[in-house]
Amino acid sequence: MSDGAVLHVRGRVLVGPEDVRDDLWVVDGRVTFTRPSGAEDVRTVTGWVLPGLVDAHCHVGLDAHGAVDAETSEKQALTDRDAGTLLIRDAGSAADTRWIDEREDLPRIIRAGRHIARTRRYIRNYAHEIEPGDLIAYVRAEARRGDGWVKLVGDWIDRERGDLAACWPGDALAEAIAAAHEEGARVTAHCFSAESLPDLLAAGIDCVEHATGLTEELIPVFAERGVAIVPTLVNIATFPELATGGEGRFPAWAAHMRRLHERRYDTVGAAHDAGIPIFVGTDAGGSLAHGLVADEVAELVKAGLSPAEALSAASWGAREWLGRPALVEGAPADFVVYDEDPRADVRVLAAPRLVVLRGRPVA
Repeated sequence: MSDGAVLHVRGRVLVGPEDVRDDLWVVDGRVTFTRPSGAEDVRTVTGWVLPGLVDAHCHVGLDAHGAVDAETSEKQALTDRDAGTLLIRDAGSAADTRWIDEREDLPRIIRAGRHIARTRRYIRNYAHEIEPGDLIAYVRAEARRGDGWVKLVGDWIDRERGDLAACWPGDALAEAIAAAHEEGARVTAHCFSAESLPDLLAAGIDCVEHATGLTEELIPVFAERGVAIVPTLVNIATFPELATGGEGRFPAWAAHMRRLHERRYDTVGAAHDAGIPIFVGTDAGGSLAHGLVADEVAELVKAGLSPAEALSAASWGAREWLGRPALVEGAPADFVVYDEDPRADVRVLAAPRLVVLRGRPVA
């Protein structure tokens, strides 16, 4: 499309789960629902339209060994984009990906800075590995480095115990999360087990990643306080393989990981039934491939969310949670076009017909 061209999408524009329009126009990279007067260079496409999908736990700039170069980061971002993911919450990265903001053809990224972990208690080369006395300083630094989020590692395997264990004392968490809030940032935490969750809740955590350790006692507290979860079920599917690889040295940890995996759908279903906000995240960029957003939406449906709820967790609802517009008058034209109604079958998300980013068809 030329700079002066107008894109007209005709069909069913899903402005919200129940708010459906017949037409959408793109003028100067922005959404409008009013036919522009005098438009001469008009391209018309048809289909079902969703706001650009959201992956709320995605690591552009990382692979299994740590930070990657710009060329690899670009390939990761392009893979997500071509799958329809146009907004990413990068939940921790050791790489500097600010250069992506200058690229009109790559997804928008909301960064959480670099992971903050306890010494020798996370994946090598990923995180700032520190002790509790330094937590406040590092949280403040990453709050200023990120885009309104900070990422803590809440639990990890304790080699002496041979099982998952909380990484931080409660008083250190309370002071650090308060510091992040003073800086205007929300805080999320990697958590597999139940043990780390009470102190994080007491400290005022805003979100928990994975959340496989949610219990009947903790779920009402999450719901009451509006603490969101990003289950990353496509990542939790790897737990049995991880357990097999580690059970020789850490049999208790391996058994724990298998239990968390076995009840993953029940855990997410109970969280949903209680009203806990749930959002789509794939955990791409470590050992997982990018472009898995459709798979994660399908996993949430297996866990008990309705198709419309699972779609919202990757589109309308996720964008509102992250403070980014969906398909509203004057918003940046970031959307995906499909041949069929994704509310009827979320598997449609795996085959986007057209991806439009900043008003331009890109895939």
